[in-house]
Amino acid sequence: MTTRVPRQARTVPEGVQLGSVVVMLTDVEPAVRLNAALEARGIATVLVSPLDDVRGSMRKARPGVLVLTGALLDGPNIGLVREQLWDGVSVVGFTDVADDALTARLRGLGYADLFAKPIAVEEVADAVQRRLERRALAEVTGLVGESEAIREVLVKVEQIAPVTSTVLIEGESGTGKELVARAIHRLGPRRSKPFIAVNVGALPETLLESELFGHEKGAFTGAAERRLGRFELADGGTLFLDEIGEIPSSTQVKLLRVLEEREVTRVGGAASFSVDVRVVAATNRPLREHVEEGAFRADLYYRLNVLRIYLPPLRERREDIPLLVRRFVREFSAQHDRPFHGISAEALELLVSYPWPGNVRELRNLVESMVVLAPGREISAEDIPRAIRDAGGRRLLPVPVGPMVREGERAQGRELEFIVRSLVELKLQVEELRRRMDVEVRPVPAGWVGDVHPVAGLATPSGGSVGEVWVGAGGALAGIPPREQPAPPSVISVGPGTTMAEIERRAIEVMLRETGGNRRKAAELLGIGERTLYRKLREYQADGSWPDLDVT
Repeated sequence: MTTRVPRQARTVPEGVQLGSVVVMLTDVEPAVRLNAALEARGIATVLVSPLDDVRGSMRKARPGVLVLTGALLDGPNIGLVREQLWDGVSVVGFTDVADDALTARLRGLGYADLFAKPIAVEEVADAVQRRLERRALAEVTGLVGESEAIREVLVKVEQIAPVTSTVLIEGESGTGKELVARAIHRLGPRRSKPFIAVNVGALPETLLESELFGHEKGAFTGAAERRLGRFELADGGTLFLDEIGEIPSSTQVKLLRVLEEREVTRVGGAASFSVDVRVVAATNRPLREHVEEGAFRADLYYRLNVLRIYLPPLRERREDIPLLVRRFVREFSAQHDRPFHGISAEALELLVSYPWPGNVRELRNLVESMVVLAPGREISAEDIPRAIRDAGGRRLLPVPVGPMVREGERAQGRELEFIVRSLVELKLQVEELRRRMDVEVRPVPAGWVGDVHPVAGLATPSGGSVGEVWVGAGGALAGIPPREQPAPPSVISVGPGTTMAEIERRAIEVMLRETGGNRRKAAELLGIGERTLYRKLREYQADGSWPDLDVT
């Protein structure tokens, strides 16, 4: 007789408690076998008979996973599954046969994992344990989701937390960079020490060094007493530097020295002293871009970029949106003591299709307003704000816009890009509206739909002046002569005095290049009608902008 050693390995850090599992005794034999396997791993379990008060047992046990061993399509069980979706409990089901159509139907009802009988007990126990671990990590980190992108982030957090190396977190605003920083702190050996967060981009240059390194009494006007800096306050713990790309050059040199030497000198002081601080930095724009522009020191970049985590925007992990909505609903219903009657499938689909430029922060704020202003019934598509309903099928112009430069001053890239994109999109929308109101109906040329009409002989400025459209030597449009000094493709640089009409023309040029001259696809991506694009091209031919353009 052989004795099998049960698998008890956990992938979550020590100190993170796993939840319990409720196993229904609808089918006794697999339920008892699974219960024994989970107990052997040290996982708390509760066996519940279908004749018992199942919901009362669920409220008492507060499980992370519910296992239904049979009768998955019974009305009471379907109702139970839907309730658990809003409570954040994963439901695992056992089917009598392996059937793809049945599996798809059950997943649509809310079952997270499905296994055909006879079950492989260790395989099911592995799946249940993974569910519990993901839930536990989500509770600790605040990062909710089951997409591959979020799983990669959680894996990196687990790997990075135990060490002391500096970490660089990159991601758009609203993706949860501070949540990741706090998770790294809470899951690491410094969890009992301070976590200090500083938004360096919000501090004026005159105060930044004093905030970070402290100052001595009399160091400058108004320094009436000694002040401890954030490095001192975070000694032994973690210092989170948000918007690190905005730190001025003069402070970059001193920050690099602190990171290299692990010593701090207060402003106005002469003596240095040691600090033991783990630095986690974050930026909403890739820090390498700051380095390439000369706004950030390369040596400091390499010192910060020892370990790197990229947080994807919400539009790149849309499958996590329903999970986030349910979590926020639970949170705000409890916080505001408001009952919530659910969201219809059509309304949830609108939320999933919306691009969420403000990411998780924007979604969270919307859900809070939905909970507070709930109409006393299930939220329908008509209850979703019009801006989200109308924008669900649109896309922002996928054209990178370079920085607008004035003498001695550089505008912020992300803010400028948002402004220019919005203005171009607004102008195109006005043109489309005017087209729809125009009583004149222009005939569609033969062979227009679906054909590729390459733009031949597109002229580009020979010099490198601000305001030109850069087209790479490998452009997709036929007949474009290669530049002597090629610049990055699909980039529009906008200088002072550039008109909206010129920006619009450049956006159309770039989109035609991106689509290989396919006007139908270009019009779709630009968010305008094909006839509008065709009319624009005729105008450009008429005024000499594209003299060799064939629009017939």
